[in-house]
Amino acid sequence: MIDALDPTDLVVTHPVEAILIDIEGTVTPISAIRDTLFPYARARLARFVAAHGTDPEVTQVLADTQALVPEADPVTTLLRWSDLDEKVTPLKTIQGLIWREGYAAGDLMATFYPDAPESLSFWKREGLPLYVYSSGSEEAQRGIFGHTKSGDLTPLFSGFFDTRIGPKRETASYEAIRTHIGMPAGFILFLSDIEAELDAAAAVGMRTCQIVREEDATVASLRHVTAGDLHEVSRLFTLPQLV
Repeated sequence: MIDALDPTDLVVTHPVEAILIDIEGTVTPISAIRDTLFPYARARLARFVAAHGTDPEVTQVLADTQALVPEADPVTTLLRWSDLDEKVTPLKTIQGLIWREGYAAGDLMATFYPDAPESLSFWKREGLPLYVYSSGSEEAQRGIFGHTKSGDLTPLFSGFFDTRIGPKRETASYEAIRTHIGMPAGFILFLSDIEAELDAAAAVGMRTCQIVREEDATVASLRHVTAGDLHEVSRLFTLPQLV
Protein backbone atom coordinates (compact mmCIF):
# COMPACT_ATOMS: atom_id res chain seq x y z
CA MET A 1 0.00 0.00 0.00
CA ILE A 2 1.34 3.44 -0.96
CA ASP A 3 1.28 5.90 1.94
CA ALA A 4 -0.64 9.17 1.79
CA LEU A 5 1.29 11.84 -0.09
CA ASP A 6 3.33 14.24 2.04
CA PRO A 7 4.00 17.64 0.40
CA THR A 8 7.67 17.28 1.33
CA ASP A 9 7.83 14.27 -1.00
CA LEU A 10 7.50 16.55 -4.04
CA VAL A 11 11.27 17.00 -4.29
CA VAL A 12 12.39 16.03 -7.79
CA THR A 13 14.88 13.15 -7.59
CA HIS A 14 15.20 12.44 -11.31
CA PRO A 15 14.56 14.55 -14.39
CA VAL A 16 11.59 13.38 -16.44
CA GLU A 17 12.98 11.93 -19.67
CA ALA A 18 9.83 10.26 -21.06
CA ILE A 19 6.09 10.68 -20.57
CA LEU A 20 3.51 7.88 -20.67
CA ILE A 21 -0.12 9.02 -20.93
CA ASP A 22 -3.55 7.53 -20.48
CA ILE A 23 -6.28 8.81 -22.82
CA GLU A 24 -9.82 8.79 -21.37
CA GLY A 25 -10.18 11.29 -18.53
CA THR A 26 -6.57 12.41 -18.99
CA VAL A 27 -6.40 14.10 -22.39
CA THR A 28 -9.95 13.47 -23.65
CA PRO A 29 -13.21 13.94 -21.76
CA ILE A 30 -14.69 10.66 -20.53
CA SER A 31 -17.94 11.59 -22.25
CA ALA A 32 -16.20 11.71 -25.64
CA ILE A 33 -15.38 8.02 -25.32
CA ARG A 34 -18.35 6.63 -23.42
CA ASP A 35 -21.13 8.67 -25.00
CA THR A 36 -19.84 8.67 -28.58
CA LEU A 37 -17.26 6.01 -29.42
CA PHE A 38 -18.59 3.11 -27.33
CA PRO A 39 -22.21 3.41 -28.57
CA TYR A 40 -20.99 3.87 -32.15
CA ALA A 41 -19.08 0.58 -32.06
CA ARG A 42 -21.79 -1.27 -30.14
CA ALA A 43 -24.49 -0.32 -32.66
CA ARG A 44 -22.39 -1.54 -35.60
CA LEU A 45 -20.66 -4.57 -34.11
CA ALA A 46 -22.91 -7.36 -35.39
CA ARG A 47 -23.18 -5.80 -38.85
CA PHE A 48 -19.41 -5.26 -38.98
CA VAL A 49 -18.71 -8.91 -38.16
CA ALA A 50 -21.20 -10.04 -40.81
CA ALA A 51 -19.49 -7.87 -43.42
CA HIS A 52 -15.89 -8.57 -42.43
CA GLY A 53 -16.05 -11.99 -40.79
CA THR A 54 -13.47 -13.46 -43.17
CA ASP A 55 -10.95 -10.64 -42.68
CA PRO A 56 -7.91 -11.98 -40.77
CA GLU A 57 -8.19 -9.35 -38.01
CA VAL A 58 -11.86 -10.13 -37.41
CA THR A 59 -11.32 -13.88 -37.65
CA GLN A 60 -8.70 -13.57 -34.91
CA VAL A 61 -11.04 -11.53 -32.72
CA LEU A 62 -13.77 -14.14 -33.05
CA ALA A 63 -11.35 -16.99 -32.31
CA ASP A 64 -9.94 -15.22 -29.25
CA THR A 65 -13.46 -14.48 -28.00
CA GLN A 66 -14.54 -18.09 -28.51
CA ALA A 67 -11.46 -19.30 -26.62
CA LEU A 68 -12.34 -17.11 -23.64
CA VAL A 69 -16.06 -17.97 -23.63
CA PRO A 70 -16.41 -21.25 -25.57
CA GLU A 71 -20.02 -21.86 -24.58
CA ALA A 72 -21.42 -18.71 -26.26
CA ASP A 73 -21.64 -17.21 -29.73
CA PRO A 74 -18.67 -14.80 -30.11
CA VAL A 75 -20.80 -11.88 -31.29
CA THR A 76 -23.13 -12.32 -28.31
CA THR A 77 -20.10 -12.34 -26.02
CA LEU A 78 -18.63 -9.22 -27.62
CA LEU A 79 -21.94 -7.38 -27.23
CA ARG A 80 -22.18 -8.43 -23.59
CA TRP A 81 -18.63 -7.29 -22.94
CA SER A 82 -19.45 -3.98 -24.58
CA ASP A 83 -22.48 -3.50 -22.33
CA LEU A 84 -20.30 -4.25 -19.28
CA ASP A 85 -17.37 -2.10 -20.53
CA GLU A 86 -15.01 -5.03 -20.10
CA LYS A 87 -11.33 -4.32 -20.73
CA VAL A 88 -10.68 -7.45 -22.78
CA THR A 89 -8.42 -7.48 -25.82
CA PRO A 90 -10.86 -9.00 -28.38
CA LEU A 91 -13.51 -6.36 -27.64
CA LYS A 92 -10.99 -3.53 -27.67
CA THR A 93 -9.58 -4.80 -30.96
CA ILE A 94 -12.91 -4.92 -32.79
CA GLN A 95 -13.96 -1.55 -31.39
CA GLY A 96 -10.78 -0.11 -32.88
CA LEU A 97 -11.53 -1.68 -36.26
CA ILE A 98 -15.06 -0.27 -36.28
CA TRP A 99 -13.85 3.17 -35.27
CA ARG A 100 -11.25 3.05 -38.05
CA GLU A 101 -14.12 2.79 -40.54
CA GLY A 102 -15.96 5.60 -38.77
CA TYR A 103 -12.98 7.94 -38.92
CA ALA A 104 -12.37 7.10 -42.58
CA ALA A 105 -16.03 7.82 -43.38
CA GLY A 106 -15.91 11.16 -41.57
CA ASP A 107 -18.46 10.02 -38.98
CA LEU A 108 -16.07 10.46 -36.06
CA MET A 109 -13.73 13.21 -34.85
CA ALA A 110 -11.79 12.97 -31.60
CA THR A 111 -12.37 15.53 -28.86
CA PHE A 112 -9.47 16.62 -26.64
CA TYR A 113 -9.09 18.97 -23.73
CA PRO A 114 -7.57 22.17 -25.21
CA ASP A 115 -4.37 21.92 -23.15
CA ALA A 116 -3.61 18.40 -24.39
CA PRO A 117 -2.65 18.86 -28.07
CA GLU A 118 -0.65 22.01 -27.40
CA SER A 119 1.24 20.58 -24.40
CA LEU A 120 1.95 17.24 -26.07
CA SER A 121 3.17 18.99 -29.23
CA PHE A 122 5.38 21.31 -27.20
CA TRP A 123 6.88 18.51 -25.10
CA LYS A 124 7.68 16.60 -28.28
CA ARG A 125 9.33 19.65 -29.86
CA GLU A 126 11.42 20.03 -26.70
CA GLY A 127 12.72 16.47 -27.09
CA LEU A 128 10.59 14.51 -24.62
CA PRO A 129 9.63 11.04 -25.94
CA LEU A 130 5.88 10.45 -25.54
CA TYR A 131 4.06 7.13 -25.20
CA VAL A 132 0.40 6.10 -24.86
CA TYR A 133 -0.99 3.35 -22.63
CA SER A 134 -4.73 2.74 -22.90
CA SER A 135 -7.14 -0.15 -22.52
CA GLY A 136 -8.28 0.76 -26.03
CA SER A 137 -6.43 -1.12 -28.78
CA GLU A 138 -3.46 0.42 -30.55
CA GLU A 139 -5.75 0.75 -33.58
CA ALA A 140 -8.21 2.76 -31.46
CA GLN A 141 -5.44 4.91 -29.99
CA ARG A 142 -4.09 5.75 -33.44
CA GLY A 143 -7.61 6.55 -34.60
CA ILE A 144 -8.21 8.98 -31.75
CA PHE A 145 -4.88 10.79 -32.09
CA GLY A 146 -5.01 10.63 -35.88
CA HIS A 147 -8.32 12.45 -36.27
CA THR A 148 -8.37 15.64 -34.21
CA LYS A 149 -9.22 19.27 -34.84
CA SER A 150 -5.47 19.88 -34.44
CA GLY A 151 -4.67 17.40 -37.21
CA ASP A 152 -2.86 14.07 -37.02
CA LEU A 153 -1.11 13.81 -33.63
CA THR A 154 0.18 10.24 -34.02
CA PRO A 155 3.70 11.39 -35.09
CA LEU A 156 4.11 12.87 -31.60
CA PHE A 157 4.34 9.41 -30.06
CA SER A 158 7.22 6.97 -29.91
CA GLY A 159 5.01 4.03 -28.96
CA PHE A 160 1.47 2.83 -28.24
CA PHE A 161 0.68 0.21 -25.57
CA ASP A 162 -2.64 -1.58 -25.05
CA THR A 163 -3.97 -4.60 -23.12
CA ARG A 164 -1.71 -6.93 -25.11
CA ILE A 165 1.11 -5.81 -22.82
CA GLY A 166 -1.09 -6.44 -19.77
CA PRO A 167 -3.96 -4.98 -17.71
CA LYS A 168 -3.58 -1.35 -16.70
CA ARG A 169 -3.91 -2.03 -12.97
CA GLU A 170 -1.16 -4.65 -12.82
CA THR A 171 2.41 -3.80 -11.91
CA ALA A 172 3.90 -6.23 -14.43
CA SER A 173 2.39 -4.19 -17.28
CA TYR A 174 4.38 -1.12 -16.30
CA GLU A 175 7.58 -3.10 -15.90
CA ALA A 176 7.06 -4.42 -19.44
CA ILE A 177 6.52 -0.87 -20.71
CA ARG A 178 9.61 0.36 -18.84
CA THR A 179 11.64 -2.40 -20.49
CA HIS A 180 10.31 -1.46 -23.91
CA ILE A 181 11.07 2.24 -23.41
CA GLY A 182 14.55 1.28 -22.24
CA MET A 183 15.22 3.63 -19.35
CA PRO A 184 15.03 3.48 -15.54
CA ALA A 185 11.47 3.74 -14.23
CA GLY A 186 12.29 6.86 -12.21
CA PHE A 187 12.82 8.84 -15.41
CA ILE A 188 9.34 7.99 -16.76
CA LEU A 189 6.29 10.07 -15.78
CA PHE A 190 2.89 8.37 -16.05
CA LEU A 191 -0.23 10.54 -16.34
CA SER A 192 -3.67 9.05 -15.64
CA ASP A 193 -6.94 9.91 -13.94
CA ILE A 194 -7.22 6.45 -12.31
CA GLU A 195 -5.60 6.01 -8.92
CA ALA A 196 -5.23 2.22 -9.21
CA GLU A 197 -3.30 2.60 -12.48
CA LEU A 198 -1.00 5.16 -10.87
CA ASP A 199 -0.46 2.81 -7.94
CA ALA A 200 0.67 0.05 -10.31
CA ALA A 201 3.05 2.39 -12.14
CA ALA A 202 4.47 3.78 -8.89
CA ALA A 203 5.13 0.24 -7.66
CA VAL A 204 7.78 -0.20 -10.37
CA GLY A 205 9.28 3.20 -9.60
CA MET A 206 7.65 5.40 -12.24
CA ARG A 207 6.88 9.00 -11.42
CA THR A 208 3.11 9.55 -11.34
CA CYS A 209 0.60 12.37 -11.60
CA GLN A 210 -3.16 12.12 -11.46
CA ILE A 211 -5.00 14.39 -13.89
CA VAL A 212 -8.07 15.68 -12.04
CA ARG A 213 -10.52 17.10 -14.57
CA GLU A 214 -13.52 18.90 -13.09
CA GLU A 215 -15.66 17.95 -16.10
CA ASP A 216 -15.00 14.25 -15.45
CA ALA A 217 -15.65 14.54 -11.69
CA THR A 218 -12.34 12.80 -10.97
CA VAL A 219 -11.78 12.08 -7.28
CA ALA A 220 -8.37 13.38 -6.26
CA SER A 221 -5.87 10.87 -4.94
CA LEU A 222 -4.11 11.19 -1.58
CA ARG A 223 -1.26 8.99 -2.80
CA HIS A 224 -0.13 10.83 -5.92
CA VAL A 225 0.66 14.32 -7.10
CA THR A 226 -2.43 15.80 -8.78
CA ALA A 227 -2.79 18.35 -11.57
CA GLY A 228 -5.78 20.00 -13.19
CA ASP A 229 -4.30 19.96 -16.70
CA LEU A 230 -1.08 19.32 -18.59
CA HIS A 231 0.13 22.89 -18.11
CA GLU A 232 0.12 22.26 -14.36
CA VAL A 233 2.00 19.00 -14.95
CA SER A 234 4.75 21.04 -16.61
CA ARG A 235 4.99 23.33 -13.59
CA LEU A 236 4.96 20.53 -11.02
CA PHE A 237 7.60 18.41 -12.75
CA THR A 238 9.73 21.26 -14.17
CA LEU A 239 9.01 20.21 -17.74
CA PRO A 240 9.37 22.59 -20.69
CA GLN A 241 6.50 25.08 -20.49
CA LEU A 242 4.64 27.09 -23.09
CA VAL A 243 5.11 30.81 -22.53
